[in-house]
Amino acid sequence: MFFEIIRFFYPENTPFRELLIKHSTQVRDKALEIAAASGVSVDTETVICGAMLHDIGIGKCHAPSILCMGNEPYIRHGILGAQMLREHFPALEKYARICERHTGSGLAAKEIIRQSLPLPPRDFLPETPEEKLLTLADKFFSKSGDMQEKDFLTVRRSMEKFGTDSLERFDELCRYFRLEQN
Repeated sequence: MFFEIIRFFYPENTPFRELLIKHSTQVRDKALEIAAASGVSVDTETVICGAMLHDIGIGKCHAPSILCMGNEPYIRHGILGAQMLREHFPALEKYARICERHTGSGLAAKEIIRQSLPLPPRDFLPETPEEKLLTLADKFFSKSGDMQEKDFLTVRRSMEKFGTDSLERFDELCRYFRLEQN
């Protein structure tokens, strides 16, 4: 199902689409690995499809280094992806929620306001086990550079840059999925 949705938005055999699929596949595999090791019950189909669709909005953003030639600020990719799914595939609400809630370790309205982020001033925090899992797994991969998996300490240090609230949410996600520093 998710390949048809990706095909709907992005043409086949393009470097952008290949990058999107590679990153999404990495997140999918990491999420399944974390879930299996944690023993936390998740809906596997939701995790697989959610991983493959979580960044569907990046094509509308301006981030040339990762082949995104849109006009929107990159931080909006989650809500843009959610809008795209809601407009064209309204039955996929659970995946729209994954799109809009996976950025960082989730974003709280107070952070959006305090940092003057170009987002609606409301909470975009992962709530379901699947949303939490994909938010966590996504932190281990970047769409730029060598695209290799980051180690735990590198991920944690990168979360520190976004403030104590973001870091605390990341640490809570790690505790929830029994993910410890390796």
